[in-house]
Order: sequence, then C-alpha cells, then structure tokens
Amino acid sequence: MYNLPNFITLSRILMIPFFVNFLVYKYYGYAFAVFLLAGISDGLDGFIARSSKQKTKLGTFLDPMADKLLLTASFVTLAVMHMIPVWVSIFVISRDIIIIIGALMLILFQDELNVSPSFTGKATTLFQILYIVLLLLFTVIGKNINTLQPIMWIMIGFTIASGAQYIYIWFKLVNKNGK
Repeated sequence: MYNLPNFITLSRILMIPFFVNFLVYKYYGYAFAVFLLAGISDGLDGFIARSSKQKTKLGTFLDPMADKLLLTASFVTLAVMHMIPVWVSIFVISRDIIIIIGALMLILFQDELNVSPSFTGKATTLFQILYIVLLLLFTVIGKNINTLQPIMWIMIGFTIASGAQYIYIWFKLVNKNGK
C-alpha cells in the first residue's frame, strides 16, 4: 500500500494547489515547472509500479484520480484566467464527469469496477497534458498561444472519441450482464 509509486502519485495531488496558485498570480514559469513535474510524475509512478511489481489497489484508484484533479484544476483555472476558451474546459470536464458516472454505474451493476484505460483514453490524457505544457511554455517564452490551436483540436477530438468509447464499453458491459 505504501510504496514509491503511491508516494509519487500523492505528491502529484499535493502539487495541484501550488500549480493553481502560481498560475493565478501569473508566475507562469513556476506554474510551468510544477505542471511539467506533475506530468512527468504521471508516467513515472506507473512505470515504477509496473516494473517493480508494486501495483496496489490504492495506486490503481489514486493515479487516475490525481490525473483528473490536476487536469480539472488546470482547465478550470486556465479558462477563468481567459487563457483558453471556456468551452474547451467544459468538454474536458464533461468527459471526466461522464467517466466517473459510468464507473459508478458499473460498480452498481457489476459490484466491481474492472475497466482498464483504453489507448484513446491514454492518448486523451497525453494530449491534455501536452496542450497545457505547451500553453504554459509559450506563455513563459512569449510565443503566440494561438499557434497551439491544431493541438487543441486534436486534444478535443481525442476527448470526444474517448468519452464515446467509454460510454460504448460501459453499455456493452451492462448489457452483457443483463442487468
């Protein structure tokens, strides 16, 4: 239960208030550094857990929760600060709400949640993190953030596709069990 991967994941959660604070007070360089560190820790905790056979139930729950908390805080703060369009934040957060509701329904119908992240879901998280990292980097170096629109649209496409994929998988699982 208490191991290095879980510690890294918990550290990522603890970085969120620092990231938001730096962003709100326009310390973009610090916000960039904290978010980049959080993004790296997202891959690192899973890699260490798998390679050293330290996967735990706590880690299986905390890792995606840390991602959701970090990304939700990021997209809300960036939208409130008018650094991204509000509708982008709404798309990202709506998908996460759909995933959470679907997971709760699966638990209700199946007594357990046994769904692994899909490639599309992982790509969505990757593009969401990449978009925020580049947005912050461009802000720090004074580059026009509007040049990130192609990445934003790719991210939105993956967000929609993965949300639809999770809905499809859940309906398939619920119908399979006949409940």
